[in-house]
Amino acid sequence: MKKVFLTVLTVYIISGIAISQTNISPYINPFPKTIAVAGSAEMEIIPDEIFVQVDLREYEKKGSGKIDIETIKAKFLNTCKGIGIPDSAISIASYQGMDRLNWLYKKHKTPDMTAFVSYQVKFSNTKSIEALIEKLDDEATQNFFIAKTSHSKMDEYRRQLKIQAIKAAKDKAGYLAEAIGERVGEAVSVNELSEPVDMGMENFQSNTMMRSQVKLRGVSASDETGVDFKKIKVRFEINAIFALK
Repeated sequence: MKKVFLTVLTVYIISGIAISQTNISPYINPFPKTIAVAGSAEMEIIPDEIFVQVDLREYEKKGSGKIDIETIKAKFLNTCKGIGIPDSAISIASYQGMDRLNWLYKKHKTPDMTAFVSYQVKFSNTKSIEALIEKLDDEATQNFFIAKTSHSKMDEYRRQLKIQAIKAAKDKAGYLAEAIGERVGEAVSVNELSEPVDMGMENFQSNTMMRSQVKLRGVSASDETGVDFKKIKVRFEINAIFALK
């Protein structure tokens, strides 16, 4: 009976040692020597997607009374259609009403509501923007500005930049490792860090300043009108860790 007990105890001790060794092994660092580097890539892109916001408001016309928002909307959409802007390029950004004489409403309970509507229109060049500005109703138009710019192939450009950035990181790791007599091995980790994008926005002021400010400042990018348009600067950075061998 004692022999059986000793045998069972020995088996438990050996099993315990094996389990302990198994638990320890995952904590052994498989990459005792590493190098951490950053790689970056950037490019400047001429935008072919220009998103303009147009804010329209009801107004009083001498001899005609109030020009309501439905009339203003219809006129604006017909103007866009007349210069070749498709319906798919126009969307409503916001729609609201405002009581211009709030104090009078509180006193007499007769609100004088003024409706506003904001449209976002997508353009591909400044020539079309100028054509729309020339035909806008100055009384109804309260604001006109570029909300953002982009490019139809932006996703493709971002992909190219990310590939260039990781290649730059590996190249940097290579020459730094060589300087200390080491060689670069496999990648241990890769961390993508996106940099802020310069959207190249240029505001257009309301009514009286629209036409005087239609020319867009730029840096050597121009469309068929000859007017320069600011490029979009896109940059990506990659942080990577490589094993040394």
